[in-house]
Amino acid sequence: MEDQNENLAENNTPGGKSPDGSVPDGKATDNTAPGAASPLRQYRNVAADYIKTHRWAKTTAVSVVTLLLLLFMLSVPVYIAPALQHSWGKSRAECRPDSNLLDNRAIRRQMSVTRNEITRLERRLASYVPTQTYIVINTVDNRFSLYRNRQLVREGYCSSGSYTLLKTEEGDKEWIFKTPRGRLSIQGKITQPVWRKPDWAFIEEGLPVPGPTDPSRYEYGVLGKYAMSLGDGYLIHGTLYQRQLGMPVTHGCIRLGDEDLEAVFHALSVGSRVYIY
Repeated sequence: MEDQNENLAENNTPGGKSPDGSVPDGKATDNTAPGAASPLRQYRNVAADYIKTHRWAKTTAVSVVTLLLLLFMLSVPVYIAPALQHSWGKSRAECRPDSNLLDNRAIRRQMSVTRNEITRLERRLASYVPTQTYIVINTVDNRFSLYRNRQLVREGYCSSGSYTLLKTEEGDKEWIFKTPRGRLSIQGKITQPVWRKPDWAFIEEGLPVPGPTDPSRYEYGVLGKYAMSLGDGYLIHGTLYQRQLGMPVTHGCIRLGDEDLEAVFHALSVGSRVYIY
């Protein structure tokens, strides 16, 4: 009996261990305490406590979240929406013609009329575009474009009319310094041009207007090496004020930089078209 009681005492030892500290067969130990948090949760709790106790950390966290939200909102129209539109556009089912509509004789007749009208307008447009070299002047952006065989060969900045108003002291004369618009042509080409100053040039400077043949009316070296006449006293010429190219500062003429002026002068001939808008 005493031997049996000793065996029972050994089996009832706390933790199921034998008196020598060994674990009985078929049992394993669990060193994890009940309810212990994972490392990720521990880090999150530490970060949350740190943010709560430090005002600057809270401000930084709010700023980062706000910035990320703004970036996401900006990326929607810039990247996400075009990508979705591109993916949606791959399906062309909605663009397929309705066979029932094509069976309608009136609709087929209208489609034929529309095609003929498009062809007519394309031919009319082509007739307005010359095949020889021509230049286009944009007085809004103050840029020029030179074309040869309907291909762009050169472009750059220019200066056009300032649209300022000048009046005499008596008010009997006035001038608006604007560049003419429309379809013009080169009427003459000049090398080493001399500017014959009109009356407004003297009035603008507050000087008395001299006679028509007075030597003070002639000024050399202010128009560049080349000039092309557009008629009515308007020219395409060079300028001493290269920094003002790209701005509306002239009295109506078109000013070009030295290199652009030389290229345009040699590319255009008398009769070449000049389109100004």
